[in-house]
Amino acid sequence: MTEAERAAEIVVIGAGIAGASVAAELAAHAPVVLLERESQPGYHSTGRSAAVFAPSYGPAPIRQMTRASKHFFESPPEGFTGTSLFSPRTIMMIAREDQRAALDALTDEVATQTEVRRLRGAELLDHQPLLRAGYASDAMLDMLGQDIDVHALHQGFLRLFRARGGRLVTGAEVTGMDRQGDGWGVSTTQGRFDAPVVVNAAGAWAGVIGELAGAEAIGLTPKRRTAATIADTAAFDTAHLPITIDVEEGFYLKPDAGRLLISPADETPCAPHDVQPEELDIAICADRIMTAFDVEIRRIESKWAGLRSFVADKAPVVGYSATAPGFFWLAGQGGYGIQTSPAMGCYAASAVLGHPLPQHIADEGFDPASVAPQRLRAAA
Repeated sequence: MTEAERAAEIVVIGAGIAGASVAAELAAHAPVVLLERESQPGYHSTGRSAAVFAPSYGPAPIRQMTRASKHFFESPPEGFTGTSLFSPRTIMMIAREDQRAALDALTDEVATQTEVRRLRGAELLDHQPLLRAGYASDAMLDMLGQDIDVHALHQGFLRLFRARGGRLVTGAEVTGMDRQGDGWGVSTTQGRFDAPVVVNAAGAWAGVIGELAGAEAIGLTPKRRTAATIADTAAFDTAHLPITIDVEEGFYLKPDAGRLLISPADETPCAPHDVQPEELDIAICADRIMTAFDVEIRRIESKWAGLRSFVADKAPVVGYSATAPGFFWLAGQGGYGIQTSPAMGCYAASAVLGHPLPQHIADEGFDPASVAPQRLRAAA
């Protein structure tokens, strides 16, 4: 790669869903280089997501960005993908009797933002016959939930990025950053890249990149999330059933390609690395699922783990650093990065470029201050 090819107006670090979406938006306005430490984009969290569009899921900024992304999922740009990004999947939040107050609070909070129904008693089994009778007393159905084709979405953003002239460099682990004049030098295992602006979309590694740049600490904590698949029940077809989630996020169960995908919804803090599932978490998962559902787990067919990165308030961190000029945070998406990526990439690009807040995002009540890095310092 020539010296001219290494120069850009914007360098985006991380080619997972966050980096790919913002890079695709930015490439329509400026020369962009997208750096990925692995040999293929999306190896870590993006490739290990349960991939559900859940308008009722997450803190307020996440729900706003999710709603603002809906139109993109339903009508992506021409040539973005040859397949549908959505397929229907209702979301069922369940509560035991002692959890009813938590479900009431969630229902009150989201009822005006999405289409929900409350269920009680025997109604729960009508919608989720796998539930163990008597386990849960109440549920909330989010009727606007969808499954997301993560591979098609991620590859669509990368395709759009390349079509707009962007350059993707894989195997480019960032080893150092230095500020020279009005620009950044980003040293990687594939050489050095120079640009006035760096966008940090490095997922679980975003805190490490922030340290290299001398940016403020945002308290980003990667947390392990475990998942597994088990055999589907032979009694009836489960493909149409909702993803069923404990209202306090103690577990979830989702039909998935002829199997049942299960998780203990664990959030174990750990250093960023190629995380693998722990046997204890798999055992906890099996126990919670068999307690809540009339399902016998005889064998785990497959298992994996991914990293979901959070700051203290669990909202993303999106905006320019106050201590490192030209360094832009796009971090802390937690487990919501897939469902928010169209709107989040659009908003982040507008903020990088100094453009006004896109109207379709403003219409959802989104306040940029709710995700700005400065809010964390103020809270501290």
